[in-house]
Amino acid sequence: MPREFSALELRARDWVSFNKKLFFAVVCLIAFLLLYVQQSFIVAEIAAFKFLEGPEALLFQIFAALEFFAVPIVYALKFTVVGFILWTGCFMWGYKVTYTKCWQIAMIAEVVFFVPTILKIFWFMFVSTDPNYFEYQAFYPLSYMNFFDYQEVPKKYIYANQALNVFEILYWVVLTYGVDFAARKKKSVANAIVATTYIPLFLFWLWFNINITD
Repeated sequence: MPREFSALELRARDWVSFNKKLFFAVVCLIAFLLLYVQQSFIVAEIAAFKFLEGPEALLFQIFAALEFFAVPIVYALKFTVVGFILWTGCFMWGYKVTYTKCWQIAMIAEVVFFVPTILKIFWFMFVSTDPNYFEYQAFYPLSYMNFFDYQEVPKKYIYANQALNVFEILYWVVLTYGVDFAARKKKSVANAIVATTYIPLFLFWLWFNINITD
């Protein structure tokens, strides 16, 4: 038997009772806005790109446009994969949580990653205002990467060092609360579902990325 909703959970249920398609559109819209700010006010002002002309400028604009087109595709793919991982974990642990709810949990949890993007924008617009492109690419707020000089880190370890960050751990916490909220059973099992499915696959992805990067 599912446990009863607490007063806080009842309030949270009201908050998440929204149009899922609309929420997806809002997530994409926020991502578009943050990407536009980064491209227009940070990347475009980097010396290496500021004075591009002719074919080089056209290529820069094409790649920038492709990033915008990729946003909804990447999000849809990520939510689909993460949702499937959570749904599989729920099934393995005997929790009856629909795939639709798991997809929704993944979508809501993604909002966590807007915070480091905003912090990165703030950093390069108001603190480190004259970065080179490699410095901009390597920087990720509150990540393992911050313990190293990006120039000394081998290329294959850069992504992994960025991906190991405080916001990733917060993302795990939100996934756990999402599963617990959807299943309404033991919180310890919700922790176990995320710890035995998503987290190992995330770490495997980092290992795989390191080994395929030259």
